[in-house]
Amino acid sequence: MGWGTEPGAARRRRLTWSNDEWNVAAALCATQLPLVWLAWWFFVGAGQDGYGRGGGALGILCVPLILPLLGVVHSSAQVMPAATLSRLLPRRPSGPAWAWHVAASVLVGAGWAVVGHLVWDWSLRATIPWFAGAGILPVLFLAPLSRRAWGGWSVWLRSAGACFVLFVVGGLAVAALADDYEPPALSDGQLAGEWRGDHGAVLRLTSGGRAELTRVPAHPDFGTSRDYTRCSGTGTWARGLSGDREGAVVRLDGDCGEETFWTISGSERSPELFALFGAPDAGDLLILTRD
Repeated sequence: MGWGTEPGAARRRRLTWSNDEWNVAAALCATQLPLVWLAWWFFVGAGQDGYGRGGGALGILCVPLILPLLGVVHSSAQVMPAATLSRLLPRRPSGPAWAWHVAASVLVGAGWAVVGHLVWDWSLRATIPWFAGAGILPVLFLAPLSRRAWGGWSVWLRSAGACFVLFVVGGLAVAALADDYEPPALSDGQLAGEWRGDHGAVLRLTSGGRAELTRVPAHPDFGTSRDYTRCSGTGTWARGLSGDREGAVVRLDGDCGEETFWTISGSERSPELFALFGAPDAGDLLILTRD
């Protein structure tokens, strides 16, 4: 899979790329993905609540298959189109080809961030640095590595080894340096109040232990195939403990749903209650926030 050069095209203005260039670019993109993930974990994910979700062993086993695929997608969507764009940019002032390629890669990445903002309303402030920056390292290494002749799968075998080292060494370093999440310590009085969720869900907890529910998710009755049901009515609540996490146990007076444990999350300034329905790694996460 790849693109070849056109006969007769000027070397300086070659707008296509060879199979070897594309293959090396895809392997480089796959190699840097552990670094991108570790950087995201350190700067964004560290100190955030995981809400009880777990990737599980299956997710780890899928990594060797996912990384090459993502590397192919990344190189095809950003790095190699940027190579074409760099050859179309004016050459005044003059500069090394790799510098133009880096600049073009940053522009292409920023363009994809704009597409994400227009289509999915992604935050430009959050996405532009990641999308633009993700195309820099592969480009810097592409020029020297593409001058070598890589036979067969040799470049991918080296990519796999580098990914493994980055995962192990980088993961241990980030785990040692990153902050662990600590849920807020809410008193019974702070738990009492009105909590709201999606689809009109309202949970009112009173200081006397009573609860009023409007379309609030709850564990379904035994034997029901659904992961959760939505209940309205009255009931009771009490502080509870699930593992090492505190929360509120809500029980309804009627026959809609079973008791549901809402775990305390968020922060002191923006507390949350959450419940995970279904499988930990693929279930429905429902979050209630303070009104």
